[in-house]
Amino acid sequence: MVQDRDLNEYSPSLSRTGKQLSCSHQLCKSTANCKGPEEPCPYIVQYKSDDTASSGFLIEDVLHLTSASKNSTPSSVQASVVFGCGRKQSGGYLEGAAPDGVMGLGPGEISVPSVLAKAGMIQNSFSLCFDDNGSGRILFGDQGNLAQHYTPFLPAAGKYVNYFVGVERFCVGSSCLKQTGFQALVDSGSSFTYVPTEVYKKIVFEFDKQVNATRINIQQSPWKYCYNVSSWELLSIPTIKLMFPLNQSFLVHKPVFSESLNQKYTIFCLTLLRTDDDYGVIGQNFMVGYRMVFDWENLKLGWSIANCEDNGNGKRVNHTPSNNGSTSQLPTSEQQSIPNAHAVAPATARNTPSKSSVAASRQIPLLLCLTSSLLLLMRLLILSC
Repeated sequence: MVQDRDLNEYSPSLSRTGKQLSCSHQLCKSTANCKGPEEPCPYIVQYKSDDTASSGFLIEDVLHLTSASKNSTPSSVQASVVFGCGRKQSGGYLEGAAPDGVMGLGPGEISVPSVLAKAGMIQNSFSLCFDDNGSGRILFGDQGNLAQHYTPFLPAAGKYVNYFVGVERFCVGSSCLKQTGFQALVDSGSSFTYVPTEVYKKIVFEFDKQVNATRINIQQSPWKYCYNVSSWELLSIPTIKLMFPLNQSFLVHKPVFSESLNQKYTIFCLTLLRTDDDYGVIGQNFMVGYRMVFDWENLKLGWSIANCEDNGNGKRVNHTPSNNGSTSQLPTSEQQSIPNAHAVAPATARNTPSKSSVAASRQIPLLLCLTSSLLLLMRLLILSC
């Protein structure tokens, strides 16, 4: 049985296991803002969007997880992680974004999946799954299944530093469009999907041509291609599909947002945005209905149709609260490097681990369930304090 819990701001003073990292700690490199070696180690994250930033100090505390294996009973696992305790926020944070924190899942050496992998608890891989209702799960250590589609991650300037993939072309309905290839950052922290301007023009032109409906202008909507249709016409909305190398296809389950005005009419919008950057972003809205596998160990992105209430091994996820469990002390030898992120988005943990208490092995993925539909693929876990 899934049990919801009220969430509160993280308070270091109320945590029995949390501790501040001092300016003399090996992880602390921002010593320019330190008044002394025993002062709290500061951090600052600058986002690319909306003049959004977060600053505060670094904390080490315990992250509660549940092991998930096809052949064993779920058990509680506790892992020590380092995260940013936000004291000053700006931009999107002041408008309600990420009220309970941001889960950093990037490939940096101090992100949650990287640290768990370095400790030998999991493979350096994880999966995300989002349901239509906004719930979902993260499965750390998950490398997917043999039937999944996949495409390789691409290096940037000769180095593998983020989740970039190569889209060969976009397909609208039965038409696969020429010259619609681009590189894309796969980032669930972006609410929507962005494509370079020239590619965007080709896609929306073809989409508009295939839609037999009246295009309308909705003020304050981020989407430019919206329509007013009668209910039966919704069945003729063209499909959207991405094609990757080796003929690997990715059918988007929810390419439009729709809302019924009354029993007779419905409005819908193509949830695709353009960017002036030379790369695109595959956002969370395109990931709905898939088990997205970020396999950094093998440098590839995998996907398969999924029910997010399934733990990936054919078992339905069951969560009960726990107050016990084994704690794994993880290495803290790498300094966090934080690049500009594309967007800010909420990320909140809903449930605590199940009741048995054993240490996780490399073959047992670790599960964290979410109520939020958005995550940010950064390199640092950030909580409001």
